[in-house]
Amino acid sequence: MLRESLRMSLSNIRGNKMRSFLTVLGIIIGVMAIIALITVMQSATGEVTAQFESLGTGKLSVQAMGTPLKSGLTESDLDGILAIDGVSGISPTLSQELSVVAGGEVLEDVLVEGYGYAWFRRENDAVARGRPLLPADQEQRSRVCLIDSDLAAALFSGTDPIGQTVLVQGTRFRIIGVLKDADVSDVMSQMQAGDENGKLIMPYTAYMRLFGVKGVTSLEVYVDDTSRTDEVTDSLEAALEAAFNYREDSHTVINMESLLDVMDTMMGLMTNLLVGIASIALLVGGIGIMNMMLVSVTERTSEIGLRKALGARPRSIQIQFLMESIILSLLGGLIGVVLGLMVSMLLAGLMDIAFVLSPGAIALGVGFSLAVGVVFGWAPARKASNLNPIDALRSL
Repeated sequence: MLRESLRMSLSNIRGNKMRSFLTVLGIIIGVMAIIALITVMQSATGEVTAQFESLGTGKLSVQAMGTPLKSGLTESDLDGILAIDGVSGISPTLSQELSVVAGGEVLEDVLVEGYGYAWFRRENDAVARGRPLLPADQEQRSRVCLIDSDLAAALFSGTDPIGQTVLVQGTRFRIIGVLKDADVSDVMSQMQAGDENGKLIMPYTAYMRLFGVKGVTSLEVYVDDTSRTDEVTDSLEAALEAAFNYREDSHTVINMESLLDVMDTMMGLMTNLLVGIASIALLVGGIGIMNMMLVSVTERTSEIGLRKALGARPRSIQIQFLMESIILSLLGGLIGVVLGLMVSMLLAGLMDIAFVLSPGAIALGVGFSLAVGVVFGWAPARKASNLNPIDALRSL
């Protein structure tokens, strides 16, 4: 019975090619939109998440606005934060543009920064040649520095800069390493890039002594055991409140993992919203299928009456019409999946993001189309099976 119903369903679909195509067009558009939207959103989410993770999970960003009597965190405050259980290291954000002198050459607008050794421990590929900052450099306020390739080329063209010295504010610093060039595809590197003529990094303790910095307003706190991030955050908040005499709005602590969670939630909501909008096309396609099947039942009234007169059971007629609806919707769904993946790959290429195949999106698209075929094909199939054979034969 099923084989005969399938044969008759396919025969009817082939006999009305244009009407069948126009009927499944809504399904094709709906499934294509769902596949493309989900795939592109997941690809974009993966790209953005990777960029956020490059900032570092297990990292707390502190902004110290201070109070009228205390403009920032002192060295003793920083030592107290470093002593918090669970904190693996800190790196204040200290920077300004200055002139740097080497071998009689003066280069202006060089970005001079103070870092903690912990930053290099996390960014283990930041140094192209030489060595990074070490704990001893930080503790002893050593007059050592790392420079980037632009500064190395400008001041030491043709010679190895490692072991050479530069003058910063009249103080001599020995070069211990050359920084790796920033990845041009790294969004965060592009955001941080400026118009400076190179970069020089020294221990933040040496920076604070050299420039007489009394208060740090920006700080990164590192936590190796990410399962303790919330615990460390509470301890950090307590230490900062004590440092600023419990003054409100004196500081903020940003947990990068919390930002990732918020971003994932927002991207998920946006994806669901877009899928909901795309699903409207599927509903329109389903209504189109139901309309076509109702028209088909009306046109084939005499055929249905003749089959019933010859002994066909209502169930077999119902199965035949329901099968036609399911075949049309599945056909539209499969075509929509293929077109959706093609559109996704094209959009990913245009957006310069990695294409991520989503099996879940494919299953959702095919499942949606199957459900549309069953739901919107049920009423016409039932109408066909309930036709009175005598009334149907009168239309002959």
